[in-house]
Amino acid sequence: MNLADTLNLGCLCRTLNPEHLRAQLETDRSLAGLTQQLATSHPHLFSQTSVFLDATTRNKLARTVAAIERVIALPAYQAHTLAQAPAIARHGFGPAGVFMGYDFHMADDGPRLIEINTNAGGALLNAALARAHRVCCAAMTGLFDAATDVLGLDEVFVAMFRDEWLAQRGDAPLQTLLIVDDEPAAQYLAPEFTLARLLLRRHGITAEVADPRELQWRDGRLWHPALPAGLPVDMVYNRLTDFDLSLPGHGALRTAYESGAVVLTPHPRAHALFADKRNLITLGDDARLARWAVADDDRRLLQAAIPATRQVTPENAEALWAQRRHLFFKPAAGFGSRAAYRGDKLTRRVWGDITAGGYVAQDLVPPSERLVEVNGEARRLKLDVRAYAYRGTVQLLAARTWSGQTTNFRTPGGGFSPVVVLPALAAAESDTAPALAAH
Repeated sequence: MNLADTLNLGCLCRTLNPEHLRAQLETDRSLAGLTQQLATSHPHLFSQTSVFLDATTRNKLARTVAAIERVIALPAYQAHTLAQAPAIARHGFGPAGVFMGYDFHMADDGPRLIEINTNAGGALLNAALARAHRVCCAAMTGLFDAATDVLGLDEVFVAMFRDEWLAQRGDAPLQTLLIVDDEPAAQYLAPEFTLARLLLRRHGITAEVADPRELQWRDGRLWHPALPAGLPVDMVYNRLTDFDLSLPGHGALRTAYESGAVVLTPHPRAHALFADKRNLITLGDDARLARWAVADDDRRLLQAAIPATRQVTPENAEALWAQRRHLFFKPAAGFGSRAAYRGDKLTRRVWGDITAGGYVAQDLVPPSERLVEVNGEARRLKLDVRAYAYRGTVQLLAARTWSGQTTNFRTPGGGFSPVVVLPALAAAESDTAPALAAH
């Protein structure tokens, strides 16, 4: 084990002070009481411990993200992927998609990519959490990696939204932005919508949280009654899991997006290119990547990082059932561990659903573990690491700790955890990482 693994399995340190978290979350008078509200309604959202990562692993993870983005930018990759995507995904207006999430398990031989998500939730909450933990450990600042400036992340996130606007609208002024999800107040991460709204307002953008059914399409523009009279919707921060905008209640947003009347981020094209689980088959197909002239270094990174993935078909169903104890099954368009199953937990009834179509089988990569204290007892929880990224650059690393078959926020002692990279190990490392966002 490296030092990071040793600390994860041996350190019971609790570095989260509720008052420090309150100071980071309740940055506006309207947010007063949010920390206590979350402690009651989301008791397992935030872990009280950090997760440790060595610099070699961090660098491989960052280089893998950059390599994936280079492959996805290839015309051959896009043509191959969009051929199996909904027609709406073929619109290319310029934006890349905010808050891309790359989820990794930490294997003995390096980080292994489990999935990619568009509109990955939790970035603003994790930024606040990282700052709160950092305050607690101010005396240890010299031992923390400085590649990510957690104090400057708000500016990084706002700059990302402005970059998305610039990619489609150029120098036109960005005035209004809606944060959109179905029944937003009922969503588990609804507090993050409020944080995003206030952050954007502090930077001069009129922002509101909205349900897509409240949107109105008229006179070639998208409108919402919460915005000032006469101001249409310029931009939508899309938190919907209707990735192709096909549900009836999303018709106004779909029309505005397809006509180019609104800047939507992330959008159906981003989901098709990045988050469809079938893309892992393509990204792990070394022979295909070689035909597309992908650089040798990038191919080596992807071969090391992406577990073997294949589509479940009637032809291979019997063989996959026999190998199921070593596989994880996911719906191609799934998200948030919904309808995802470890092969060793499968029943014949569930297997019937999987073989009916739309699933991929991925080689099982067991997650590493973090030792935490729960009610005076030491417990081992599983962990994964999410890289929030934009255009191939990692902005923030965050971990999730849990117990059970799939990632969840129901585990005592678990939840979001800040990632502490141990830079002392970087001196012995030959590889250099792409710069993480540090604005």
